[in-house]
Amino acid sequence: MYNPKSLKAEEFIDHQEILDTLKYADENKDNLELVDSLLEKAKNLKGLSHREASVLLACEDEDRIQRMFDLAEQIKKDFYGNRIVMFAPLYLSNYCVNGCVYCPYHAKNKHICRKKLTQDEIRREVTALQDMGHKRLAIEAGEDPVNNPIEYILESIKTIYSIKHKNGAIRRVNVNIAATTVENYRKLKEAGIGTYILFQETYHKESYEKLHPTGPKHNYAYHTEAMDRAMEGGIDDVGLGVLFGLELYRYEFAGLLMHAEHLEAVHGVGPHTISVPRIKRADDIDPDVFDNGISDEIFAKLCALIRICVPYTGMIISTRENAKVRDKVIRLGVSQISGGSRTSVGGYADEGEEENSEQFDVSDQRTLDQVVNWLMTKGYIPSFCTACYRAGRTGDRFMALCKSGQIQNCCQPNALLTLKEYLIDYASPETKKIGEELIANELNNIPNEKVKAKCIELLDKIEHGDRDFKF
Repeated sequence: MYNPKSLKAEEFIDHQEILDTLKYADENKDNLELVDSLLEKAKNLKGLSHREASVLLACEDEDRIQRMFDLAEQIKKDFYGNRIVMFAPLYLSNYCVNGCVYCPYHAKNKHICRKKLTQDEIRREVTALQDMGHKRLAIEAGEDPVNNPIEYILESIKTIYSIKHKNGAIRRVNVNIAATTVENYRKLKEAGIGTYILFQETYHKESYEKLHPTGPKHNYAYHTEAMDRAMEGGIDDVGLGVLFGLELYRYEFAGLLMHAEHLEAVHGVGPHTISVPRIKRADDIDPDVFDNGISDEIFAKLCALIRICVPYTGMIISTRENAKVRDKVIRLGVSQISGGSRTSVGGYADEGEEENSEQFDVSDQRTLDQVVNWLMTKGYIPSFCTACYRAGRTGDRFMALCKSGQIQNCCQPNALLTLKEYLIDYASPETKKIGEELIANELNNIPNEKVKAKCIELLDKIEHGDRDFKF
């Protein structure tokens, strides 16, 4: 029985409810009066339910789809302005005991190069990332209690935060590791992590168990209930995501929104972020084997509808997507993007080494500087800001500020300050020129005159060598 307030996976992600939702969507996909009323409702910035959202996803009317895209773009501007937060993944270890059939880290893959970074190697990786200009990382590791125990993850986080190289510093470490215990989540919280990220992969239980035939990840309920344990452990910023292409996308979309509704109903705080990865080619993995792949057009529609239906959430798009696709969907609600990414273990410090340890092929091969340059030419502000996390504006405090729009008084100036740091310390001459012009123009978009004056003052201090200011 469907119950969003239940703590049991099969009750807050109820299979029959999803089937009923998809049936309802099919019956109403041509009901343009209903579609129009849902689009009107979404303009109130309160989101839509999984059933309402599924109607919009099923609708094939071209005019309405364009209106969905336009509305998604407007909602993103209302909540996040034209800022795009920059980050990079850091792969610590690809040792894994699971048998996930879509991931090259699976335990039976004997020809992938297995590697685990030492703390000294982590220092080299982080120094390389700092030399690019990154301030925010998402650390990744396979599930292996012997090679990657929680103690290793905690030690690695401590190492990452300790490294100060020239003007570089990693100010926020997000963590993407396997589902674990309340006690371990409490330890991660105490280590000062930002967001805890865990992709569901698929919400379809039968498919989930087939795709994860062996290893601890086979346990659907334990995996699906992980966010509740994380929040019980004190982590108030969590990130959801499915791997589109494993199961039928309409089923996954409904399940993803139901999970967001569950977190809101139980904890009063929905997902801090939602990621939208698609299965991609990698060692030992051929995406064509999975027959649920989605077109770029459907992918764009999914991005737009996530923004419309969960308007407050940050939306992340990774370098799984090529530059053309990123260019298409970034206006539809994306608020975080990776740049200069490597998905191999040790791939930043040993960039020239050909090493078969990648989790997936990186489709967007541009450097961080090239991505920053591209974003600015498109009218976006690349932001390296981590202020909310470090000022305690997380969980329900962040959501309250975000939903009320007050977050703009912090985010706009913080984005400009961190961009200024990047331009001075790391940017190419061309990127710096574009960025300085952008900052000068964007200062005029800070509505509060006192905030604007303070921002100008701090920008000047950065110009003269000071760093790390925040509103």
